[in-house]
Amino acid sequence: MNHEKIFSITSSAQFEGVALEIFRYQYEKIEVYRNFCKFLKTEPGKIKEINDIPFLPIEFFKSHEIFPGDMTPQVVFTSSGTTGQATSRHLVSDLNLYEQSFNKAFHRFYGNPKDWIILALLPSYLEREGSSLIYMAQKLIESSGNPNSGFYLHDLDTLNETLVRNDPNKKILLIGVSFALLDLVEKYNYRLKNTVIMETGGMKGRRREMIREELHAILKKGFGVEHIHSEYGMTELLSQAYSMGEGVFDCPPWMRMLIRDPEDPLTYLQQGKTGGINVIDLANLNSCSFIATQDLGKDLGQGKTEILGRFDQSDIRGCNLMVL
Repeated sequence: MNHEKIFSITSSAQFEGVALEIFRYQYEKIEVYRNFCKFLKTEPGKIKEINDIPFLPIEFFKSHEIFPGDMTPQVVFTSSGTTGQATSRHLVSDLNLYEQSFNKAFHRFYGNPKDWIILALLPSYLEREGSSLIYMAQKLIESSGNPNSGFYLHDLDTLNETLVRNDPNKKILLIGVSFALLDLVEKYNYRLKNTVIMETGGMKGRRREMIREELHAILKKGFGVEHIHSEYGMTELLSQAYSMGEGVFDCPPWMRMLIRDPEDPLTYLQQGKTGGINVIDLANLNSCSFIATQDLGKDLGQGKTEILGRFDQSDIRGCNLMVL
């Protein structure tokens, strides 16, 4: 499929048409997904709408290679995990597809990276190999073209100097893992202007898990900002949703979230009801575009989804907050 067909979607009908086409392609090419569909007695010819498509449980990325047998991956992204914990592996056929996805999404929600100083505080991700978030952050930092943009592993003092240096011509985006942002506001106190703070979630075992409202309240006070932005992405996806605050996320046009019934995973809930999040990521062309995550959320209508946390029994992972 032509990549432009994925990234030129402008309507719900167009999204559905491309999604059905990708479903048929992945049923044919991805053996694990085809076997899963057959187990559910799903026949491609009977799939007429998105709600009929089977969603592969995200755990399969830990135990199987979700990839066409006749292709060779260009890169393998891996998830983080505690010692002894199985990690996900996402085999990616074409990094250009990933770059198109995150670049177009960033432009859609935040504009041109050249207008930003992009600061990344992602120590736990930098300390291991294979992070898709690090790859994305590195490319956006390069695109910004600003000498102050960059990764700040443990150098909070230099990061602090960059944050408080006021350049009226540049906006600042600080994207950070939750525990590191908390470390920063415990050491310094800010009243920032022209600055977006974006958390990626997750304590990585460095701090106790906390609900979103508590985390955001601490960060808003510490940074002196009105809202905390969030990025919803994961190893198994090639697209990201973004929140401008309060845990309410918008997807780019080639991505969508559906809310499934926790008691019956083949049934979808009405707007406003809390359930499991199924993600459609059409950029996952040579993988699986239909993934049943372990996250909880609710459909707020008009394409907006509130992400509430994770199912209690699921592994604690870096992209989400725990439900208490």
